[in-house]
Amino acid sequence: MTASEPWLHWHDRLHRQLLLKPTLLPRGTTLLLALSGGQDSMALLGLLRDLRKHHHWTLQLWHGDHGWHPGSACVSKDLAKWCAQEALPLRVSRSTAEMTSGEAAARAWRYSELSQYAQQLNQTCASSNSCTVVTAHTASDRAETLLMQLSRGTDLAGLGSLRQSRPLQANASNGPRLVRPLLDFTREETAAICQDLQLPVWHDPSNSDLRIERNRIRLELLPVLESLHAGCSRRMALLSERISQVHDTQNALVDLSLQSINSPGNGLQRPPLQALAPDPRRTLLQRWLQQRGVRSLQARQLEELSRAIGPQQPPGERHLSSGHRLHWCRNWVQLNNRD
Repeated sequence: MTASEPWLHWHDRLHRQLLLKPTLLPRGTTLLLALSGGQDSMALLGLLRDLRKHHHWTLQLWHGDHGWHPGSACVSKDLAKWCAQEALPLRVSRSTAEMTSGEAAARAWRYSELSQYAQQLNQTCASSNSCTVVTAHTASDRAETLLMQLSRGTDLAGLGSLRQSRPLQANASNGPRLVRPLLDFTREETAAICQDLQLPVWHDPSNSDLRIERNRIRLELLPVLESLHAGCSRRMALLSERISQVHDTQNALVDLSLQSINSPGNGLQRPPLQALAPDPRRTLLQRWLQQRGVRSLQARQLEELSRAIGPQQPPGERHLSSGHRLHWCRNWVQLNNRD
């Protein structure tokens, strides 16, 4: 490192993690960092900027102006000015409060913009899909997500969400990847990184809006839990990671089971399903439907379908909200598009 690029224990910590997982941010990759200007993304930028010589990355930055508050345009302008001074390439996309009025709409817009930009960058890279999209989600974000999913009611997939690596677009396994390198760091640590590296931070007023569910968990619930059990955010994040590993293992075993009862021309053999206990029958049915593009089933609906194809139940059919029709006879369970 040069005199202007210090090697701190923060750099060493992330560097060692990446050496243990060389496929996470591969050597020579183009990294497209989603930069909000807040402390988490600025901390990640500082670390990636200083580590890029060791990993031969090409660093590209993207900022999304949601137009949620009057000062958002000023934040974008100041952030772009700072990046220019640091010789860091930044692209800014702008939306309006009407277009991204809620958390879900804003997230969809961000990922759509990032996907388009990543594809453009891939066209200029030597190998296809070599651009990796990077976000600054932390252990604190993972703990918040776990609490939200738990309170709403979810399954293992929901409790183990916010994974370290996944396809950027859920239904595009061959497209750019989304990687979250800071899931082992807490929000308190990203604040310390910004201070130690003397990085500017831009505050987003929407992060203090208690009408937003995640903000209430972040500002009201987690501080209470941390005061009772210091370090609980990191422990919850680790629990979420273990749950995701359990879910992956379960899916692998379920896929093996499905191979023995699935016939591409006929569907699932019904008698072996009827011989199972309710829980494994429901799990196999859910996985089989997911593989065929049915992803919007509620737990109660899945339970009803599993019961209907179970023992001592007559043939029948159900129309699903996904536009599919599930029907079953004596020996088979089949899925078709709606007529």
